[in-house]
Amino acid sequence: MAEFDTISELEEEEEEAAATTEEHLRRYAPDPVLVRGAGHITVFGLSNKFDTEFPSVLTGKVAPEEFKTSMGRVNACLKKSLPVNVKWLLCGCLCCCCTLGCSLWPVICLNKRTRRSIQKLLEWENNRLYHKLALHWKLTKRKCETSNMMEYVIIIEFLPKYPIFRPD
Repeated sequence: MAEFDTISELEEEEEEAAATTEEHLRRYAPDPVLVRGAGHITVFGLSNKFDTEFPSVLTGKVAPEEFKTSMGRVNACLKKSLPVNVKWLLCGCLCCCCTLGCSLWPVICLNKRTRRSIQKLLEWENNRLYHKLALHWKLTKRKCETSNMMEYVIIIEFLPKYPIFRPD
């Protein structure tokens, strides 16, 4: 029984060492790249398109064509769903007094569905290409620089490279 306890103690020490190593690797990774919304319409923090300009920080990490293709896919998803959201928002605002705010629920649900579809698209892009290039794309909510409002931005994080030649 004592031998079994020592094995579990060793496993806990290995897990702590692995967590420390991962934290150390993330600390020295470059700062993430933010891609902000560049559209003229924003519904609940989600802009109608994202900036397709290639960030200079990604030079040598990913091809500009791949970046523009990925951003084009995200913008196409937004272009398809956001006009419907705006129409529902206008109808919801007109009927808001009569329905005690319940007329805004369709807009909230449609906006959540749009965010989920973008997150699934980014996850597909990560699995297809960007994880192989040690990058990770995700959609997150951030505070605007100019006001107290919240906005959704695409964050491109640099994944740490693990030393594969280091002994276990």
